Amino acid sequence: MRFLLLALLLLAGGVFGLLAQLDHDVGHFIIAALLQGGIWAVAAALVARGAGRRSLVVILATAVLLRLIALAAPVYLSDDIYRYIWDGRVQAAGINPYRYIPTDTHLAPLRDQTVFSNINRNNYAPTIYPPVAQMLFFAATRFGETVPVVKLVLVAVEAIGIAALLRVLRTVGAPRQNILFYAWHPLPVWEIAGSGHIDAAVVAFVALALAAAVTGRRSWSGAALAAATLVKFFPVVLVPALWRPTKSNMGDWRWMAAFIAVVIAAYLPYLGVGSRVLGFLPGYLTEEKLASGSGFWGLDVISRVIPMPVTAYLVVAATVMTALAVGALRRGEGPDAALAWAATLGIAATLFASPHYAWYFVWLVALLCVAPWWPAFWPTLTAVLFYWEPKTGHIPLWVGFLIYGGFAIFAGADIAGRYSRAARSGERHGRCTS
Repeated sequence: MRFLLLALLLLAGGVFGLLAQLDHDVGHFIIAALLQGGIWAVAAALVARGAGRRSLVVILATAVLLRLIALAAPVYLSDDIYRYIWDGRVQAAGINPYRYIPTDTHLAPLRDQTVFSNINRNNYAPTIYPPVAQMLFFAATRFGETVPVVKLVLVAVEAIGIAALLRVLRTVGAPRQNILFYAWHPLPVWEIAGSGHIDAAVVAFVALALAAAVTGRRSWSGAALAAATLVKFFPVVLVPALWRPTKSNMGDWRWMAAFIAVVIAAYLPYLGVGSRVLGFLPGYLTEEKLASGSGFWGLDVISRVIPMPVTAYLVVAATVMTALAVGALRRGEGPDAALAWAATLGIAATLFASPHYAWYFVWLVALLCVAPWWPAFWPTLTAVLFYWEPKTGHIPLWVGFLIYGGFAIFAGADIAGRYSRAARSGERHGRCTS
């Protein structure tokens, strides 16, 4: 009964969020998404304490209804989907999508008023999306070069990811009801079903990589993670958590061979443009002020107090990520260790990068679904605040403090609490043995 009530409240929040988008009212949409996040937190706490088997039906049915509501959302929060459709159309015409910017005269016959006129950066930026994303754009647009069709395809792709997450939960002996951590989370609902972001494929391929890893299908795990990396590059940081390069286990060398083979095979069809196969990535790093360093929220805040060059920040980030990678490579046996390290690496990389857009946090929800760490859910629940004052290459200080500062507070409290409990446990153990 409690789950049903929470499901109804979550769906009501979905309707509220949809109406806000239809009215182009970003303030009310943010309020709706934050309220949904609060409802999700209550539901997640109930699941963490243990939920009956029947609740799984309610969880999955509600997940479907939430996405049906979000599918009706207009193209409002993000217009990236028009670039997806355009890239699919360009490939269908037999043209390498990395070769021309949309306004190039070579692509004039492909222009229309619905898609072309709504492509962001269409007069100076080639596509930024890696090869596997391009293949998905082509496949999706073969069903239809419209926003509703592409969103439906991406929701179907996300469904594959949800099924893979369920497989992971079952394999490691975790309650399948934990799928609520992902399926009811408002961020994936609005960013995938609502805005039609390609992050659905990141979720699907990462989940498939995790599922293959915990079931012993090493080559498939490497291949799936390579595919995820070539949708968006972030998942490459998970390599140390899923690869285990030991001489006694040649299967993990097959893991790396599969990873490399997929990367090579995916890039081959597009290499005719040479270095331009990187697309707008270099320009994006400059535009988002990452090359200069001011686009990194943490560095921006530190530099307001103590001048700090971007090189120093990158060295610190690289050092921490390297230490985590070494820890992941030296992890203990068992699937739980791989999942925990995957979540740790994903969280650290995302927070160091401090993305400026909410959808960059979607894949973390998938990782946290199978390796929950409650403080890390905070930035995924508050990432919707990025819509409050959207500006390329800029994170408002108050938004950054709420998202990243809030995480730091919760993470610090959680770590201190664990240390305190461990210390008390050690003292009790010492008294018992003395």
